[in-house]
Amino acid sequence: MSNVKVEKGDQYNTAKLWQIGLFTLNNTSSNLHLFVLGFVTYYATGIAGLAVMVVSSLLMAARLFDGIIDPAIGYIIDKTEGKFGKFTPLIVLGNIISAGTILIIYNVTHHLPESAQFLFFTSMLIVNKIGYSLQTSVTKAAQTVLTNNPKQRPLYAIFDGVYNAALFTGGQIWVSAVLVAKHGGFNLGLFTELNGYGLFLSAVFAVLAIVGIWSKDKKEYYGLAEEGTQTTLREYWGVIKGNKQLQLLSLSASFDKLATSIGRYSVVGVMLFGILLGDYALSGKIGLITLVPTLLITFLVVGIARKTGLKKSYVTSAWIGMLSYAALIALFLLIDPASVSLSNIGISTILFLALYSLAIGFASIPTTLVVPMIADVSDYETHKSGRYVPGMMGTIFSFIDQLVSSLAPTIVGVVVGFIGYKEKFPEVGEALTTPLFVVTLILAFGLPALCLLVSITAMKFYKLDHKEMEKIQAGIAEIKKTKGKNDNISAIS
Repeated sequence: MSNVKVEKGDQYNTAKLWQIGLFTLNNTSSNLHLFVLGFVTYYATGIAGLAVMVVSSLLMAARLFDGIIDPAIGYIIDKTEGKFGKFTPLIVLGNIISAGTILIIYNVTHHLPESAQFLFFTSMLIVNKIGYSLQTSVTKAAQTVLTNNPKQRPLYAIFDGVYNAALFTGGQIWVSAVLVAKHGGFNLGLFTELNGYGLFLSAVFAVLAIVGIWSKDKKEYYGLAEEGTQTTLREYWGVIKGNKQLQLLSLSASFDKLATSIGRYSVVGVMLFGILLGDYALSGKIGLITLVPTLLITFLVVGIARKTGLKKSYVTSAWIGMLSYAALIALFLLIDPASVSLSNIGISTILFLALYSLAIGFASIPTTLVVPMIADVSDYETHKSGRYVPGMMGTIFSFIDQLVSSLAPTIVGVVVGFIGYKEKFPEVGEALTTPLFVVTLILAFGLPALCLLVSITAMKFYKLDHKEMEKIQAGIAEIKKTKGKNDNISAIS
């Protein structure tokens, strides 16, 4: 054990609040691309003419590909240390590639011969995922240099929660209440306007994220402040195999992500609001109503996380989200869906809004908290083995996450196909049949609840709580201080 002592608090690299707030916009930037592509099923099946199961399978395959290439991108991050740092170049390159392919998909595919559409659509999705993965990998990996203070890392969740609430709620209101009405449905005019605004805002947010990370993207903040890691690509499997905490967090978070992916899938929104409740515009209005409770939930959970640690807040949120989804199923088995209305508010509407707010608010928290938790796992590996491999940690996590969450489009396609929707998805205004009622409850609430239960089970064995992370950060700081003292002695000699 070294004789060098580290004073309590000296082990922490702190960030300014504005740096955390701006860098978090990198996730919002990539989420804007995800939001825009979330409606591609209606373009591909309604305009380009591809079949439902073909599109669902392609989207699953593209997500799988995204996960497969993530480790290679992580390797590049870990080996990179240039004039502009590790992270800034990938934000720029990733955003450009992803935005470019989105524009090409929506503007070219339907002009091609039917025989060429499948191959073209597939290849563009693959290239898009390369760009998307480049940018999203930075969101996870750069948490290690942004701050390691346990009171600051949870703050990412507040900013991310606010940004995502504004994006997904505001975006859904804009699409459902403005664009659909303006353009008369999901047509080329709608997609052109959606892409224009979405991709422009994404680029602006990417630039702001670079401003936030700029002063932190330096060698002095990389692990033990050494040159790029000596870990080879061949050694990655050993690191993964030996880091049980990474395995558990990845498994848990991937099922939580699957829960939110199914619930937020555009087709499920159409089925829940446009068919079950009979008014698709409600999706935007209810999203706006539940926005304040969702934000309050985020602030509450982050406040708890800053005192008791990320793990406890993560698990508690997953439990409340799961129970709320289960309660929503029970509610719709007991009431007439038509009684949920904002023009005639009764007990059914109040109960739905309360439970829906709890479900959406708490179920989305683990997906946000997991980003700074990946940084915890990376620091755990640095302390355990001396390797600083945040790129690998973030992208291996993404690989497992993408592997599981890529099932969302296929799950939805298979379930609706089971009740007869093989050539097209259910659309706004269709009659509510018993099969549609059952399938909507399963997709909107049942499967998300089941996924959260799996997530909770995996976290029972995860050990990086608040106290353990304090020990790890103190240990890393002591190693760095000892190394600095030895380097000074060697220089004098």
